[in-house]
Amino acid sequence: MASSVAQLRAVLAQRRSDFARRDAPRVAKVVRPARVRAAPARAAVAEPASAPGGVSGVERGSGHEVHKFGGTCVGSFERISGVCDLLIESAKSGVKTFGVVSAMGVATKGEPKVTDCLINATDMAAARNPAYEEELVKLEHKHRSTAEALLTIPEELTKYMDNFTAELEDLRAMLRAMSIAGTSTQAFADFVVGHGELWTARLCAAVIRCKGFDAEWIDARDVLVVTDAEDGGVDVDYERSNANLDKLFDERGHGKAGANRVLIATGFIARTPEGVPTTLKRNGSDYSATIFGAMLIAKTITIWTDVDGVFSADPRKVKEAVCLESLSYNEAWELSYFGANVLHPRTTLPAMRYHIPVVLRNYFNQAAPGTSICDQCDVETGGVMNPIDINSDRVNFIKGLATIEDITIINVEGTGMVGVPGTANAVFQTVKEAGCNVVMISQASSEHSICFAVRSHEAAAAVKALNKRFEKAIAAGRIKAVEAVDECAILAAVGQNMCQTPGVSAMLFEALANANVNVIAIAQGASEYNITCVVSKKDIAKALRAVHGRFYLSKTVMSVGIVGPGLVGKTLLRQMKEQLASLKTDYNVDLRVVAVAGQSKMLLVGESEFALDLDAWEDSYAEGQALDMEAFVQCVTANAPNAVIIDCSASEDVALEYKDWLQRGINVVTPNKKANSGPLPYYKELRNIQRNSYTHYFYEGTVGAGLPILSTLNNLRDSGDRINKVEGIFSGTLSYIFNTYGADDKFSDIVKTAKELGYTEPDPRDDLSGTDVARKVVILARECGIDIELDDVPVESLVPEALRDVASVEEFMEKLPEYDDEMAGKCAEAAAAGEKLRYVGVVDVENKTGSVELRRYSGDHPFGQLSGSDNIISFETTRYVGPSTLVVRGPGAGAEVTAGGVFGDVLRVSQYLGAPS
Repeated sequence: MASSVAQLRAVLAQRRSDFARRDAPRVAKVVRPARVRAAPARAAVAEPASAPGGVSGVERGSGHEVHKFGGTCVGSFERISGVCDLLIESAKSGVKTFGVVSAMGVATKGEPKVTDCLINATDMAAARNPAYEEELVKLEHKHRSTAEALLTIPEELTKYMDNFTAELEDLRAMLRAMSIAGTSTQAFADFVVGHGELWTARLCAAVIRCKGFDAEWIDARDVLVVTDAEDGGVDVDYERSNANLDKLFDERGHGKAGANRVLIATGFIARTPEGVPTTLKRNGSDYSATIFGAMLIAKTITIWTDVDGVFSADPRKVKEAVCLESLSYNEAWELSYFGANVLHPRTTLPAMRYHIPVVLRNYFNQAAPGTSICDQCDVETGGVMNPIDINSDRVNFIKGLATIEDITIINVEGTGMVGVPGTANAVFQTVKEAGCNVVMISQASSEHSICFAVRSHEAAAAVKALNKRFEKAIAAGRIKAVEAVDECAILAAVGQNMCQTPGVSAMLFEALANANVNVIAIAQGASEYNITCVVSKKDIAKALRAVHGRFYLSKTVMSVGIVGPGLVGKTLLRQMKEQLASLKTDYNVDLRVVAVAGQSKMLLVGESEFALDLDAWEDSYAEGQALDMEAFVQCVTANAPNAVIIDCSASEDVALEYKDWLQRGINVVTPNKKANSGPLPYYKELRNIQRNSYTHYFYEGTVGAGLPILSTLNNLRDSGDRINKVEGIFSGTLSYIFNTYGADDKFSDIVKTAKELGYTEPDPRDDLSGTDVARKVVILARECGIDIELDDVPVESLVPEALRDVASVEEFMEKLPEYDDEMAGKCAEAAAAGEKLRYVGVVDVENKTGSVELRRYSGDHPFGQLSGSDNIISFETTRYVGPSTLVVRGPGAGAEVTAGGVFGDVLRVSQYLGAPS
């Protein structure tokens, strides 16, 4: 084994010697363009030194453009060919073109990734697993097949494969030695894994030459010298690296070739000052691109990837997320810290030094302009505030939103902490020693408590360590407790334009309040680039959509689900369709109908859609999927920060869902009377949820369709008036029947006509029984504070007792004329007294009773003057007494007015968002 380890060391020593011979640093003369500004102190990038003896080296600042291509972009021979075409096109336009490439990735799922194969081979060899040979076979096949498809000049193919084969054999020998020794080191692993970039860069240069353009590849280990940094990354020795680059340009004539030669460097890899191969660690290829860009003082650095750029939020969570036109370096840093798909902060430092824009673009959608990361926002410099670019990103103060889930808040609290120096230091030193990373810190100025966030999997260790550290203080009562709040998440809003702009925080927290999201903790630095808040994990998706909607969409975005697409439901959808545009334009309300559910099926919005097409929803619903109420609810809550379910059915089963919906933060609007006239305890539960939360439950349509009955009653009570009695004709059907019925008419004929006109239910007994009116009486009584059940209301039914149980509607209508004489007698008695019959519901508040009965009213009474199918309700109160009662009259039946009343309640929800109702 000793000989094997010695062999391994010998291989590495030979490689170190090779690099040392090539590393003869020479100082280079710098040609610096006038456009480069004095460097701010925030980026530690060394200036290239001046060179003696007339050696020109790199002509820095002369318009180089750096293009970096990730593994996905070079995942197949077709993609590599496209990359080379792009570089050639750039060079032919007169631009000095410098490419940086990663190891080959994959174009099709299941294919081997080069870097994965190299890592696997290293791990297998160190574990003495002979399967490492299989990984080498995959590498050989992938590169040979790719080279044979691309290198059309035989000499280029032979030269490439000879180099590749020789290097692969060297790797095989090294891996064999590792396998015998049963061990590896980080240096060996770095050396092995870096070969993927070597092979891609060499191949791309050869492909460009086969396409008739000059190209050479650069081994970044011949140029970049790095040392390990304290944070686990690496720091670049720019003095030696610049000298190496100048030397390479001189020796190979790259400077003289200019735009007539494409240069392609390996990403990810570098070497130590001792000549040992190493890597640039996380995001190494991107880092290579910005390092070379800074050393060239390039005009731009373009990072080609597989997304259109940086989005305002994760598009997988927010459908409306937009690709940002630009970000400042500071904004990019903040977003990347919270996990957004942006460059690592270390990656931007070299470009930031020379104010070089870094553009993130989609190789697979080259029509998209991408996102430019540059130094262009309102940054305070020498007391002067640079102007905000008002055309950038629609003048949004918040550029992007990012989230971190699985967070635990730890709170250290106690009066003994107040004014005691070193407490915070003790807390965070203890957390550090426990190996936990603090994600966010928040402390009140009273110093009574310190609150901070850690990853959930680290919370137990942090709490244990803190309890041990402050054991005596806790026992003495100086520190009350160390508490952990689990199931939290962080929402970060980032934007450099927030700086010194009043009201941005208010807008953010208003959006969260409107979405019924509770904020657990808040943090904001003095730079004002970032507002961070902690919310419950279950609310994070809703919070993200709410804040994004506030800054990028209408002020109020509401996701709407409709249950019951019958006559009222269809009418409501039509009314919504007609008003959507004006609501958004005039009132800043964006209603999005995302789901429609019936008795057995439902229609849900597609994953890539924002809302259902209200012009074609009926055809789609006809072929909808089977009803799944939980999926329906999930769809409504997943598509906007504010959710509303409208129940246009008459179903008791649906009414029983209201409690669950309200508890989940879903607003409920309904004309369905079953919930509010059902069991009293259930009604009270619904009202308590409404009172004690920011979730709204509106049901104006349950009593007067589109008439403002409940709102009038509540306004009277809220103003201090006392309700004594509510009396009214609450049924449009029965209003029509008795407004039409006269001494010369047969009652059965009037009922038949009403049925033919569509005024009655399919079974007229549902109207004539008075149950519907009784439900309205119960609802009104409960709104007046009377605890009453439906069975407590005596109802005078207009259905002859003998016909109440007949089997069919047809049989009922056929036999109803047999009972006309009974109703004719009542009509004649009323007429003889100069009165008219009216079917009314009465709430006697003073006696706490309700009733439904057929009454007689004089011709000059408001009820006696009623015509058509209008409803009329009289409020007798302390202020409105005697003949001067408050009367509300108007259409109380029909799909149009009922849908209109429901629509009004939906708009009330939009007005009440963020406040109790």
